Amino acid sequence: MKNIVLAIDVMGGDYGPKTTVEGVAMASKIHPNVKFMLFGDKDKSNNDLLENSEFNNFEFFHTNESIKSDDEPVNALRKLKKSSMRLGINCVNSKECHGFVSAGNTGALMAISKFVLKTINGIDRPAIAGILPTMKGQTVVLDLGANVDCTSQNLVQFALMGDVFSKTVIGIKNPVLGLLNVGSEHIKGNSVVKQTFEDLKKISPKLNFYGFIEGNDINKGNVDVVVTDGFSGNIALKTAEGVAELIFTFLKNSYKSSLVSKIGYFLSKPAINRFKTRIDPRKYNGAVLLGLNGIVVKSHGGTDAFGFCNAISVAVSLIENSYINEIEKKIKI
Repeated sequence: MKNIVLAIDVMGGDYGPKTTVEGVAMASKIHPNVKFMLFGDKDKSNNDLLENSEFNNFEFFHTNESIKSDDEPVNALRKLKKSSMRLGINCVNSKECHGFVSAGNTGALMAISKFVLKTINGIDRPAIAGILPTMKGQTVVLDLGANVDCTSQNLVQFALMGDVFSKTVIGIKNPVLGLLNVGSEHIKGNSVVKQTFEDLKKISPKLNFYGFIEGNDINKGNVDVVVTDGFSGNIALKTAEGVAELIFTFLKNSYKSSLVSKIGYFLSKPAINRFKTRIDPRKYNGAVLLGLNGIVVKSHGGTDAFGFCNAISVAVSLIENSYINEIEKKIKI
């Protein structure tokens, strides 16, 4: 088992140290081979560290600076050079640690990571990749918001990165890749999507390319990797989250509507709990900034300790499976 050093932005997220420290403490039990470097305000973190006193496999680096959710990425990059986020990313760049996890400002995280770490040779832009549940298992979707406007070359690079991500994190040997479009027919789509389709067909020996898929295909599980630009990808992600919330709300209201419904809830509670566990968004928490010269994982800002722990597990998986080396090999083929 490889010994890993992982940097953590303690101050990131909606709940700060309360969530991050507890999440790291959970992860330390799952990954005993990982040592943690915690970056944040020691005074604001002390109570949470005391509440998780069994967790001691860490070193704490104090800083008064932190990046808020409403800070502009450019200002965070230029002015907050001693923030917990910046120091953690610097740690990855200096090779003192193998990866970094933050639940902080996404725009700032992307801007600082790209500036400090740079992109892998052959990759023009980093992409945000996440995992969504499907009827058959789970699928990787990228980009989820880092690049609103993309060229066909960008999308081809996303496809290559998504292929390796699916292999290293999900463990799929030969991932099936789909290109998100407004229809499955070859004549549909804008010029960028059509050109990407042709480019992906040409490199089909490198990829198991399915072809065009539509939005309602994402959760069917017909493909293992969904490639799209950040504009469409972010909308698809937020729509999926909204639909899941809508379903739970409808179910909750229906079971409260009458005495018979309440009895029905009691009888069906085990099945409902299995359903909730299956689509629990915390299990899929941990979006990865792919294409950088270093492992950077973005946790959802509003997640709890369990969700943050899962984001850490995503980072560990990428490191243990040498994701950066595998991407470099894929690009050179």
